[in-house]
Amino acid sequence: MPYTPPPELASLSLAELAAQVAARKLPPIDQWSPQELGDSEMRIAADGRWFHQGGEIRRPAMVRAFSSLLTRDEQGQHWLVTPFQKLAIAVEDAAFLATDMQVKLDPEGRTALAFRLNSDDLVICGPDHPLRIAGTAEIPAFYLAVRNGTEARLNRSTYGQLIEHALSRGSDDLAVESLGQRFALVPGT
Repeated sequence: MPYTPPPELASLSLAELAAQVAARKLPPIDQWSPQELGDSEMRIAADGRWFHQGGEIRRPAMVRAFSSLLTRDEQGQHWLVTPFQKLAIAVEDAAFLATDMQVKLDPEGRTALAFRLNSDDLVICGPDHPLRIAGTAEIPAFYLAVRNGTEARLNRSTYGQLIEHALSRGSDDLAVESLGQRFALVPGT
């Protein structure tokens, strides 16, 4: 069965986005207890590209499939998990890259920030998927919680969209809200 990516974020309402998110069938990796540990010989570069034994994985469907098996433990180690194996994977920065953002409104009129990842996953920022700001005020780094402890780093154009949205609010502080949660966009605040 060929893979069909979800529609562009701009064309979807918040309800349609939520339906797309709910329709994504993810493996129940939190229920698996594999006995075999090993090394996947895979690496996710800081720019979001995936590599196996030094060669780039160029098929988006393969990256999407592998990304559905990702988890990160409390020590920050990323793993590919199957029912039978738990394989370490090297991640240079974040497991995902957020490549687009759209501002939507929920039925109560609250703002919701929706993100598309390099894996074509859709994530709606909020209590279950908070934003985290790292780095310095001069060189900030923006991260979005995805699932199973993994995060997506916002690429340059996406964090530009986020900052533009924050500035458009006309507030003195640099912050955004999504699904009732407030997120400061300056490290250390």
